[in-house]
Amino acid sequence: MASKHTKFCNTDSNQTRKPFTADQLDNSFNSDEEGNQEVINTTTYSPQKRSNQRPNTNEHNWQASTCTVRDRNASMLNNELMADIHFLVGQPPDCRRIPAHKYVLATASSVFYAMLYGDLSSNTTSAISIPDVEPTAFLNLLRYMYTDEIELEPDTVLTTLYAAKKYIVPHMAQACVKYLETSLSAKNACVLLSQSCLFEENELMLRCWEVIDAQAEEALGSDGFVDIDYKTLETVLARETLNAKEISLFNAAYRWSEVECLRRGIETNPTNLRKVLGRSLYLIRLPTMELEEFANGPAQSDILTLQETNEIFLHFTASVKPALPFPVKQRGGLPPQRTHRFQSSAYRSNQWRYRGRCDSIQFLVDKRIFVAGYGLYGSSNGAAEYSVKLELKRNGHILGSRNTKFFSDGSSNTFKVLFDNPIQIEPDVFYTASAILDGAELSYFGQEGMAEVTCGKVTFQFQCSSDSTNGTGVQGGQIPELIFYC
Repeated sequence: MASKHTKFCNTDSNQTRKPFTADQLDNSFNSDEEGNQEVINTTTYSPQKRSNQRPNTNEHNWQASTCTVRDRNASMLNNELMADIHFLVGQPPDCRRIPAHKYVLATASSVFYAMLYGDLSSNTTSAISIPDVEPTAFLNLLRYMYTDEIELEPDTVLTTLYAAKKYIVPHMAQACVKYLETSLSAKNACVLLSQSCLFEENELMLRCWEVIDAQAEEALGSDGFVDIDYKTLETVLARETLNAKEISLFNAAYRWSEVECLRRGIETNPTNLRKVLGRSLYLIRLPTMELEEFANGPAQSDILTLQETNEIFLHFTASVKPALPFPVKQRGGLPPQRTHRFQSSAYRSNQWRYRGRCDSIQFLVDKRIFVAGYGLYGSSNGAAEYSVKLELKRNGHILGSRNTKFFSDGSSNTFKVLFDNPIQIEPDVFYTASAILDGAELSYFGQEGMAEVTCGKVTFQFQCSSDSTNGTGVQGGQIPELIFYC
């Protein structure tokens, strides 16, 4: 495994870890190859547009060139002029000496007030050491204290959140959490879950679980999964609502144990892999796997004892099953929901045909969901098999596609056709759902369509798509259902 996954501040998996370093976080926030997550590179929160020109405080009467208190304070940011306190921030060899001004810090943070003017204050003239905060994050904190501006980037947002929490600057902490929520994807959800637990950010934790539950296969296979702490590993493995195969959980836990051995500086062998997994291994529901999956995976991993392996094989094959330390009930997963956009369906001779043309509809939702697939109409002329290409696009960019087949029994029922993995849908943005079918030409179709539909806690808005070349629109046609998780 690559060593980039081993840079934790603490090596004992039972200790609380500090925020991840920039190296660990960088890959988690970059957009994936298929473009399934649009990530903002830089976010700046500012009350109004400011000049990037910083006055030269070495000039005589430099104050005359600044017209506001904010601009004059900005001139003092990271400036030795009139500095009455210094900090040694970070750890060698990246430690930086940063000047500051006590009054500004004390008016922005109760922690700094206590440190500089309260009972904890001292008259020392030496620089205050802050080894647990990265210099860039500390400068981000100071920028907010001096100017009310917050500049966030993917590789510094967590360390900046740590600094904001440490010095009790709640508005800045909230801005960091909001940024993390907008950047959340299956690729970084496990990393952010681990950190949201550390920072006690319950709302962010809930958002992480939404993504992990719905896109469990992708989250478990992400590079960031191996960087979570042991407590988070146990929580994930115990989760009832994960939409994932049990073999995927085993493989993810096995990868985590390999990297944990590297973190602890011990040899990566079956004995140590089992040791670092500890009791978490018994949270994996091995008896619920397919027999072939178990035989080709866990049974040959050497981290199970011979007795455990034999007993699980007996559980698969014997009429009298042995008692096992592993859960034997399958996970429930998230229940899928379906939004129905037509009030009725119909068929008429020679009216609705499939000739390789595209049926499309645009939709918008008012909260984040995860589209798993579509419900489609099939043949109105007896049982038939269809080939279908599914697509889901945003601004013309394909977020997910699948070529597959489904069987229609000739009824007016809808038939579930799913993507390989659920696709994250952000609120208040239009997406295009498309299907190209090939099979029996005559088909059922929807009618009495609705432009707005509420399903559970989610409201959908529909509008016609220019991609549709087979007649589908808001009032009638194909793609009667969107199948989703929320």
